[in-house]
Amino acid sequence: MAIRPGWQGRFFEDFEIGDVYQHPLGRTISEADNTWFTLLTMNTNQMHFNDAYAARSEFGRPLVVSTLTLAVAVGQSVTDLTQNAFANLGWNDIRLTAPVFAGDTLWSESVVLSKRTSSTRPHAGVVSVATRTINQDGVQVCAFERTFYVYRRGAAPLDGVRPQTDEGWAASYHRGAETIADNGGAR
Repeated sequence: MAIRPGWQGRFFEDFEIGDVYQHPLGRTISEADNTWFTLLTMNTNQMHFNDAYAARSEFGRPLVVSTLTLAVAVGQSVTDLTQNAFANLGWNDIRLTAPVFAGDTLWSESVVLSKRTSSTRPHAGVVSVATRTINQDGVQVCAFERTFYVYRRGAAPLDGVRPQTDEGWAASYHRGAETIADNGGAR
């Protein structure tokens, strides 16, 4: 029996200019998501929470708060891009290219634009990406560029973050499973 680490995310060395990452998780935006995000961010524009007001607009219904769309897009990219990042350095050229409504499902993908070693932090590098977000119909709803610091593989700040545990705990489950299998599945 061996301990197999889970997905650890990409480190600076793993990024190659031109690589495209299609982030794996889609996210359907609910009316509650939009309402809560509106409240959380203190956005008082009625276009996001007042059905009667929004019905008079060209869209005929409430729009999802644009910063929620951006937050979901960034969140969708974490597993591929910034699982090992320690600081965002900036977002540039944020474009909201189509409206998002409750019930839309968003998907994001990113392309690596550039990378360089850090001149002040030898344990890290700087990576820039362009990300776009599409809805369930393949229509782009958001696009932006982002630059972040990401650790190099083996960076000292990551050493010892996970506490060590007794490796024997898994063996007791393994032995129990063997006993059940030996008895034809009977407990």
